[in-house]
Amino acid sequence: MSPSTEDIRKGALIRDRLLAVAAVIFAAAFGGFIALPLAALLIHVPVSAVGSMMQRSIVVDALRLSFETTLASAVLIVLGGTPLAALLARTFKGRDALASLATLPLVLPPVVAGLGLLLAFGRSGLLGRFLDLFGMHVPFSIAAVVLAQTFVAAPLYVIAARSAFERTDRDQLDAAATLRASPAYAFWRITLPAALPALCAGLAMAAARGLGEFGATITFAGNLPGVTQTMPLAAYVAAQSDMDAAVTISVVLACVAYGALLGSGALANLGRRTR
Repeated sequence: MSPSTEDIRKGALIRDRLLAVAAVIFAAAFGGFIALPLAALLIHVPVSAVGSMMQRSIVVDALRLSFETTLASAVLIVLGGTPLAALLARTFKGRDALASLATLPLVLPPVVAGLGLLLAFGRSGLLGRFLDLFGMHVPFSIAAVVLAQTFVAAPLYVIAARSAFERTDRDQLDAAATLRASPAYAFWRITLPAALPALCAGLAMAAARGLGEFGATITFAGNLPGVTQTMPLAAYVAAQSDMDAAVTISVVLACVAYGALLGSGALANLGRRTR
């Protein structure tokens, strides 16, 4: 005897409810998996003790160096990433290959990125041998930290900028062209202002990524206290002898990253509302 339509409907309803319950359980479990390590960091060091921990030399030096190098890398990312994103927003032969190359650092193992930078800018590297003639030694210096952060973080900005440029109102660009406005003028007066919230959001994400960079930095710049020891490197070293200092640095990094995510989301929403 074949099941009735009512039985089929009830069976489908029970199945959908079971799937919904299972989805909620898995979502809650995964959310807890993400939140648990962060909560463990916050619980380990009381808020009242964070102030005194922030005065330790290892924390102060790492904070100062990290924010200085992150600011420098952000400037390089904007100067180089903006025209690259504008180019990738156009249609031309080989664009996909160039776009994949520009975003490759996102998926490269950090150690591979560091080795590549070392072989490019080291004393016997592709470019380093020429820099050495002028007495310029990039590896294991502050400049190496900036280059490592720029290399791994720039794709986040380029992706956001390219997406924003591709959403430019074509009617406005066509109108500017009929008024004989140059492409450069149209870019500065039409494309760039409309894309500015998305560019700021992408830069916030890139800066947070650069601030947390570890593998490429330690491979290319080393771990010299006060010279190339950024916050992630200081946390790694401190974890072996001073867990409280390591956790304090980690909490600062986590808060900055979370703030960057919130700011990036707010800027992205602002960009969508202004279009």
